[in-house]
Amino acid sequence: MTLETLQPEIEAGVPGCRLEIVPNPSPSAQHSLLIDAEHALPIAKFLRDAPHLRLDYLSNVTGIDWPAREVGEKVKVKKTVDGPDGKPVEQEVEEVQKTLIPGYLEAVYHLYSMELKHGPVILRMRTEDRDQGVHLPSLNSVWRSADFQEREIFDLFGIVFDGHPDLRRLLMWEGFEDYPMRRDYVEPDDYEYEPTAHDEVLRKTLQHHGETA
Repeated sequence: MTLETLQPEIEAGVPGCRLEIVPNPSPSAQHSLLIDAEHALPIAKFLRDAPHLRLDYLSNVTGIDWPAREVGEKVKVKKTVDGPDGKPVEQEVEEVQKTLIPGYLEAVYHLYSMELKHGPVILRMRTEDRDQGVHLPSLNSVWRSADFQEREIFDLFGIVFDGHPDLRRLLMWEGFEDYPMRRDYVEPDDYEYEPTAHDEVLRKTLQHHGETA
């Protein structure tokens, strides 16, 4: 089973869905399938229930933070430049064209079939952005093992899983601000909540309060 053969099957089983194969250039070559959030639940049910797929086991879910980034691509353009005799001539030159890619968050699901002994099939869902558009549908109703793992992603990355039965912080306490696994997270220098401050934590705590060890 390859994603190239799986993609048209899903598109036929879930009309209107939008899929994209995301290649993985590493030696593992574990390519993944980017699915649109609007059709995520029917896609998940199709993968779980189709008799020849029976992807009945969700092994893990993880989050990824993709801040806005600028990428450069070399392109050839025609420009008017001064020729050897000082007269303008048209010449093809190579330039770096820069493109800004907006930031987003991603949830990645690894699926296996315990019944048919195959997998993994890796699914990806992306949020609209990293600020207000951070909602994705929960897949907990399809695979119960998504429960705590989606909660962990909500806690550490800030993805809001709509439809989750108990979406609240799992590792950090209620009232904690920000999301520690985001790439732009700034660690606080006030460690007064640390019950046994020591070493570097103690140094930062004392520094925060204007004291010395």
